[in-house]
Amino acid sequence: MTERLDCNKKVVGVKQVKRAITSSEASQVYLAEDAENKITQDIILLCQEHKIPIEKVYTMKELGDACGIDINAATAALLI
Repeated sequence: MTERLDCNKKVVGVKQVKRAITSSEASQVYLAEDAENKITQDIILLCQEHKIPIEKVYTMKELGDACGIDINAATAALLI
């Protein structure tokens, strides 16, 4: 399912994903399983509050690659 990140409107990074969730612009959130809990917990709570589905990705490297960026990513979101 991460192939959707390559061709759709998205945001990458904790701050941008949180902003997209709280402004009701996110339709799907991706979280790397190897990201720190203090980062992922806030995102998980926001997604539950706003009823946004979460898809787990195995590593931050895999998520960064799926987003088409040269760095690791803890989280990303597809935009509406």
